[in-house]
Amino acid sequence: MTRQEDAVLRLLSKRAPDATICPSEAAREIAGEDDDWRLRMDDVHCAVDRLVEEGRIRLSWKGAALERRDGPYRIARAKE
Repeated sequence: MTRQEDAVLRLLSKRAPDATICPSEAAREIAGEDDDWRLRMDDVHCAVDRLVEEGRIRLSWKGAALERRDGPYRIARAKE
């Protein structure tokens, strides 16, 4: 598992089961205080794509489910 995938899943594990996170939250966690989180966004997007393919997370925007990442999105745990 990559650092980016781990960050996404770790953030989700700290939230309520139906809560979502913004991909920038994962980028900020990876970047820390000494780095520009925006530079980490491409890596986070790639990690999100892999986690969606594996069925570990799901995506949405404004309450509507997304099959794949396309424009702005929120990340949630996969439904069990």
